[in-house]
Amino acid sequence: MLFSGKQRKEQKIEQLLTENYNRYYRLAMSYVHNEADAADIVQNGAYRAILHSAELKREEYAATWLYRIMLNEIFRGLRNSVQDTFEELGEDGPWEPAARDAGIEHACENADLRRALDAMTPEDKAVIELRFFEEQKLEEIAVILEENVSTVKSRLYRGLKKLRVELGDA
Repeated sequence: MLFSGKQRKEQKIEQLLTENYNRYYRLAMSYVHNEADAADIVQNGAYRAILHSAELKREEYAATWLYRIMLNEIFRGLRNSVQDTFEELGEDGPWEPAARDAGIEHACENADLRRALDAMTPEDKAVIELRFFEEQKLEEIAVILEENVSTVKSRLYRGLKKLRVELGDA
């Protein structure tokens, strides 16, 4: 039985979602620190990926395409969470995701490292997470984040320098 390009892409996306669900969940948890929110993020990302699977131009980039979708969902979730917090406080206007003290359970048990990672901008943290915890290559990270490789390298080195300073290893 032959599948159309759309069906083949959808099957590839579903296969990758199934195989990598735990990776996407850990990535989401490292940002939101709440099991229910992380699960919602991955579910929303999976839904969007399947819904838009026909938009995937080349199947060999399906894995990085999915990471991009998951990161976009994470960032959307962070924006909504911070916006809800400001609304509860009766404040509005421009806002940035706040640093949090909760930990990254999958990364390590070191509370100082967790706090240092959480204090980073979401974009810098994403580079470190993808490089060291998801073992992505710099070129893959650039595709996922839709940035050029030199920007990814700058974010990585800047992030590592911040971690060294925060952890007292400078």
